[in-house]
Amino acid sequence: MIRTTLTMAGFGFGTVGFFRSLQQSSPSPETVRLHDGAIRFGASLIMLGIAATLFAACSHWLTLRRLRRGESPVLTQWPLSLTVALLLAAIALAGLWLLFRQ
Repeated sequence: MIRTTLTMAGFGFGTVGFFRSLQQSSPSPETVRLHDGAIRFGASLIMLGIAATLFAACSHWLTLRRLRRGESPVLTQWPLSLTVALLLAAIALAGLWLLFRQ
C-alpha cells in the first residue's frame, strides 16, 4: 500500500511539473487551461496519496498493537485499498469530465 500511495503522490508532482514546463515553453490559452487542470489533478493525487499513507500507517500501528497484546488482527469489511481505488477512479472520472466539458 505504501508503494502505491507514494507513487500516486509522485505522479501528481510529475503531472504538475510536466504541464508547467509545457506552459512555459509555449504559452497559449490551451496550455494555460491544461496547466490549470493538471494542477487540480496533480493536487488531488498528492492529497489522496498523503491521506492514504497516513491511514495505512495508522492501520499498521493498530494491527501491531493488537498483535503485541496477543490478539488476532481484525479484518475490515471495507479495506483501505478499496477506498483508495474508488477515490482514484472518482478523481480520474472528474478529470475526464473536466477535460471533455470544454
